[in-house]
Amino acid sequence: MDLSWLALLACPLMMLPMMLMMMKGGHSQKDHSNHQRASNELNELKEQNNLLREELQQLKNK
Repeated sequence: MDLSWLALLACPLMMLPMMLMMMKGGHSQKDHSNHQRASNELNELKEQNNLLREELQQLKNK
């Protein structure tokens, strides 16, 4: 029984999972950077909110 055709199919069949893993890896890095950016923006907004609350409290006390 000649299985040489199996060797010809091995390369294309292995390329599919490799391509999928590479694409998924690229998205996870983008997702991580988007998550980091959103986290930084959230922290900045919280800080601004605290400053505005302090200013409002000072104005109420006057």
